[in-house]
Amino acid sequence: MAVADTPETKTRDQSDLDSVWSVIVHNDPVNLMSYVTLVFRRVFGFPREKAERHMLEVHNQGRSIVWSGAREPAEVYLQQLHAHLLLATLEKAPQN
Repeated sequence: MAVADTPETKTRDQSDLDSVWSVIVHNDPVNLMSYVTLVFRRVFGFPREKAERHMLEVHNQGRSIVWSGAREPAEVYLQQLHAHLLLATLEKAPQN
């Protein structure tokens, strides 16, 4: 007797949805600093100074938290950064 296939449903833990998530951009050897600044301005709407500040943090410290907030918008930002070929990750912010 064959077992009927059941669709796998993924549900997120409520604590994941309620948590604060950080979008982190990491340094890479490929993208020019001017390009990273441009992407930050396009994706996040940062003014030039803020975009440059984050770009320099990525360049000098290896990473920068460019946005924090709810998980769903964080995932959208992450996809947009990946579409621009930036190395970015999503991390749950530490709970205080």
